[in-house]
Amino acid sequence: MKAWEIVSDGSIDALALNDRPMPEPGPGQVLVKVGASSVNYRDLSTILDPVGRGLPYPTVPNSDCAGTVEAVGTGVTRITPGERVMGCFFQNWVSGPISPGAMASALGGAIDGVLAEYVMLNETGCVAVPEYLSIEEAATLPCAALTAWHALHAIEPATTDDTVLILGTGGVSVFAQQFCTMLGIRTIATSSSDEKLSRIKGLGAAETINYRDTPEWETAVLELTDGNGVDRVIEVGGPGTLQKSITAVRVGGTVALIGILTGAGGSIVPTDIMRKSLSVRGIYVGPRMMFEDMADAMAADQIKPVIDTVFDFNEAKAAYHAMQEAGHFGKLVIKV
Repeated sequence: MKAWEIVSDGSIDALALNDRPMPEPGPGQVLVKVGASSVNYRDLSTILDPVGRGLPYPTVPNSDCAGTVEAVGTGVTRITPGERVMGCFFQNWVSGPISPGAMASALGGAIDGVLAEYVMLNETGCVAVPEYLSIEEAATLPCAALTAWHALHAIEPATTDDTVLILGTGGVSVFAQQFCTMLGIRTIATSSSDEKLSRIKGLGAAETINYRDTPEWETAVLELTDGNGVDRVIEVGGPGTLQKSITAVRVGGTVALIGILTGAGGSIVPTDIMRKSLSVRGIYVGPRMMFEDMADAMAADQIKPVIDTVFDFNEAKAAYHAMQEAGHFGKLVIKV
């Protein structure tokens, strides 16, 4: 079978499409013929800095896939051949709080990823694809959608009385907007592109702010909330935006810290967190049972993922370049 591999620290263009032996499922495992894999910023950062992440060569990138079960190993009871499934980002996190064991089962990082023609997954690390979704759409759910869902439910679920601040218009942010619209939650969205702001407003955002035109966007957020601040922030920027998010959130509010799109550098004022009694919660995807609950909720409302571009398997490098250029709205998908 063919698989894309990280074989050096030479960045995107050093990725290699190589032959690998066809895997055979062992006890508790399922062999999946991959139909599509979506790209997350984490996948790009893994390719850009494999040394910093301590990855061995070769490593197959990407955490997210959907496909059809080809074969199952002994003892498998919840998955059957021919079933369409999505792989879970963490292969060993079924429910409850995250653990070191779960962390060690992250696809495309701690273990080989899914940008291959076939992939071996744990029986407990698969979720059935909702019937209404295509394989390409389903491939967008394991990381970005579940991260957004988790962020809206962390500590305690957001409610219809809340206002949520959504930073940017990448995969997680667009899913967060779709979920807020589904749940009847008011949102304020930011972007540097008026076109993208128009699109996210079309998905239900109540207010939008162009942070290039309004660098002090946290002040604009306070003005839009009568000086109180938002109840929750979907914080994907990281240190470069975190202090602004802390300013923009209300006393006793929640900052769901998800990404580092602005880089790892930056500074915060810890006393601002203390004085406002904020909850700053790191969100790292979520467990399988939460994934299943999310998929059921999406199916009930027929929520369709927003896909920007679908690339052919042989064009995988172009998908990562597109992620790096950050011009997309929603998800980038590689069809296998």
